[in-house]
Amino acid sequence: MKREETIDHNIKSAWHAISRMYNQQAVKQDITTSIGFVLLNISSKEGTQATKIAPLMGLESRSLTRVLKNMEEKGLIYRKPDENDGRSVRIYLTEEGKRKKEVSRNTVLSFNNQVREKIPESKLNVFFDVINNINEIIDKNKVYDNANNK
Repeated sequence: MKREETIDHNIKSAWHAISRMYNQQAVKQDITTSIGFVLLNISSKEGTQATKIAPLMGLESRSLTRVLKNMEEKGLIYRKPDENDGRSVRIYLTEEGKRKKEVSRNTVLSFNNQVREKIPESKLNVFFDVINNINEIIDKNKVYDNANNK
């Protein structure tokens, strides 16, 4: 089987192309794609618990820590203790963070609209079904691997 015929190669190639496209837009805003995705996962009104952001993005919390520090240095976010849980910290967007979030949101929506204009809904439904099935297979493999590594 050729590399181009493997499922993972095609998913990775598509993601890299999307990521490059998003990075080209992000660089114009002096942010990265990662920062844009974090901004999209922080509530503009109530902020978001720091511990909730990484799982929303499918990241390890260590990876997120660097991004949050960078975002704080850029003046996009600030941290405050959670009023409901004193052990937890909430991340809030600054006005600049809200502005960059809106640009990120518009970039994602624009790409999605372009895809939806070119690809019929029936094909997109099949795509989403297949991607969900792949994720289920991956999740089952994690459970299997964890059981065998004990």
